[in-house]
Amino acid sequence: MKKEKLTFKQNRMFTILDEATKLLIVKPNASMNDIAEAANIGIATLHRYVESREQLMIHLAMRAIEVVNETLQHVQLDEDRADQYIPELIEALIPLGDKIYFLAHDATVNSNADIEEAYLKLREPVLHAIGVLQEKGFFRSDMDKTWIVEVLYSVLFLTWQQVISGNIARNAAPALVVDTLYHGFVAK
Repeated sequence: MKKEKLTFKQNRMFTILDEATKLLIVKPNASMNDIAEAANIGIATLHRYVESREQLMIHLAMRAIEVVNETLQHVQLDEDRADQYIPELIEALIPLGDKIYFLAHDATVNSNADIEEAYLKLREPVLHAIGVLQEKGFFRSDMDKTWIVEVLYSVLFLTWQQVISGNIARNAAPALVVDTLYHGFVAK
């Protein structure tokens, strides 16, 4: 699929949304002024893009869904190589830890029917893949696959935080997450 060239306004909106997502993770009650400052724009400019905090939160959720969905399109489950799905998924999603966290923890996702529907649809291929991996013995079959996905998303967010803070090397992060998921913290 060929990507369309984004306009200046679209690029700026994406920058605003990306900066707002990062800020709201560390400061959930950030004001619109705080968000404008984080995006290096004035409050008047922010209000040209979004009228209210509620509208901003809806845009944030839809942007997060869009970015994660775009990434998931490149990580397909090949049942003959099912063991590679989780490492590929983790590698692709670690850089999106902020967006995954936002989707999993922001109340806007659960209070807006359109966002909730899009979020549930976004999770379907991962839930399906986890079910296949359970059938093939890669994950315990006695655990609910939703639980496994929630744990995976939580670990992805924590890993993203650690990479951003410099505690984990970016190239070592996927292997660490895979090892943690499959082996936990048990001494070898």
